[in-house]
Amino acid sequence: MADKAGLSKGGLLYNFPTKDALLQAMIQRMIDQVASEKEALREKAQPGPNLEARVVTKTLLNICCGGKMQDMATGMMAATAENPRLLDPVRQVIRTTLEQLKATSDDLDSALLAWLATEGLSSLEMHNLSPFSDEDRQRIVQAIERLVTKGIAD
Repeated sequence: MADKAGLSKGGLLYNFPTKDALLQAMIQRMIDQVASEKEALREKAQPGPNLEARVVTKTLLNICCGGKMQDMATGMMAATAENPRLLDPVRQVIRTTLEQLKATSDDLDSALLAWLATEGLSSLEMHNLSPFSDEDRQRIVQAIERLVTKGIAD
């Protein structure tokens, strides 16, 4: 672990004296990366319906489904097994995202469904469990994008 972090073992232990401290830092780093990506995408986003849902789903598809978070997912699994309270900051981000979607979505049903689909796909991919081919994945991503931009047909 120290080699991967670019630190000596002593440096790692100095900065993260306990396993929980290391896991907290990993989780906070993941939260910060997602927030940074989300803000960058929000600045570039075109106006239109379900802006927050489009930003949230695109962020998750870029970061989580792009393979950037598999190491973080491993840390989160360890955190859950050892100390579920370490995931409280993640729970808070999820609650805040839900509140934002409820407050800002033009079509709440499509926003929530797209977010749920994106979270499901990202979870499968982060844990290296996805059964989907690249073609299947692309089809799913396109469907999610259609859902947040065009809504659910009645």
